[in-house]
Amino acid sequence: MSQDPTKIILTEDEMPRQWYNIQADLSKPMPMPLGLDGQPIKPDDLAKVFPMNIIEQEMSTERWIDIPEPVLEILKLWRPSPLYRAKRLEQALGTPAKIYYKHEGVSPAGSHKPNTAVAQAYYNKEFGIKYLTTETGAGQWGSALAMSCKLIGIECKVFMVRISFDHKPFRKTMMKTWGADCMASPSNLTEIGRKILAEQPDTPGSLGIAISEAIEQAVEREDTRYALGSVLNHVMLHQSIIGLEAKKQFEKIGTYPDVVIGCAGGGSNFAGISFPFLYDKIHGKELRVVATEPEACPTLTRGPYVYDTGDVAKMTPLLAMHSLGHGFIPPAIHAGGLRYHGMAPLVSHVLEEGLIEATALGQTECYEAALLFAHTEGFIPAPETSHAIAQTIREAKQAKEEGKEKVILMNWSGHGLMDLQGYDAYMSGKIEDYPLPEELLQQSLAAVKDHPKI
Repeated sequence: MSQDPTKIILTEDEMPRQWYNIQADLSKPMPMPLGLDGQPIKPDDLAKVFPMNIIEQEMSTERWIDIPEPVLEILKLWRPSPLYRAKRLEQALGTPAKIYYKHEGVSPAGSHKPNTAVAQAYYNKEFGIKYLTTETGAGQWGSALAMSCKLIGIECKVFMVRISFDHKPFRKTMMKTWGADCMASPSNLTEIGRKILAEQPDTPGSLGIAISEAIEQAVEREDTRYALGSVLNHVMLHQSIIGLEAKKQFEKIGTYPDVVIGCAGGGSNFAGISFPFLYDKIHGKELRVVATEPEACPTLTRGPYVYDTGDVAKMTPLLAMHSLGHGFIPPAIHAGGLRYHGMAPLVSHVLEEGLIEATALGQTECYEAALLFAHTEGFIPAPETSHAIAQTIREAKQAKEEGKEKVILMNWSGHGLMDLQGYDAYMSGKIEDYPLPEELLQQSLAAVKDHPKI
């Protein structure tokens, strides 16, 4: 194959047939999840929320886990996804760097999220579950699970963060088109939703609130379980197919990235692209791996590494993660999928171990980067994805200043065709940067001060 193709394609026969579990290669194991009593949780403690086959993956330390054939057959609708060389973006920047992006926007739902949604729907149905509840921020995860449940043959209910529910009506329509129920969160359908609405009737909502509502409904019925689109170990596992494919694609052209970049909200797309490359770094390969988040929700860059719950109502175990406090309600920035208060324990752990770096960017820089990408590469990125693009542009400009050739890999986690209201607001001059005030951060962190220490 030519050394500079525009896109590098794998055949279906070259698709990875196993997921990679980074837990097998960590020099220091992650801190155990704890119950609210401070004691390590057991698999049975999660059985009302998740099916046991997923709980086994959550706790597994096996390096390779087989992808079931029925899951592979559905993933083949869009996988393997293409790896693109961003030649026009390189030219616009005048950089000696070579920029590659893994295009996860080719899935039917338009993002990387179906990689785990299909797997979770499959495992739940295999376990005899008939209904799944979940939450969604920007709507990407809710859309992905709605589609996957319909393809697998189970029912789906989605609690959508109110600010996104109001701003992104077509995401709601996508979910309904795939047969899912979708409602704004907080809602009057749950005890926690009614409590928050009574206290804060105008709240924009948060992922932490929506998770509480979804879990509350899941634990009420034996035939219902909860599905999570990010944060937990089994989600990072399922997303590893992204980086595994990318490694094969780089082998085809005889090159290897110097820098791997992904945007980070809960951690799933970042882990998906980076963990297979971190395997190489752990075993001696030199490369940098950068997680990029919004400065309005700076979990990795300003949140302490603490034990915290994944939701407002404290229905999840205590997880060791970088957190802004489980009660944190982030500002209504347009990158709705990056507004979670915590970070995946595995992503938090590899940051603590010095395997990755983290940056926080303002949204005006990100929208500017997104427009440059659309003007040069044609594809309109999701606002979340624009954070990875902005960091990539920073790296490419630095390569130009230093006169160094380097290879940059970015995860293009999803398209922005359902997020055009944000673009319109930016082009109309209505988008401003919002660095999270330290006072608000400290107020939110007060909720974790009594939690067990790591």
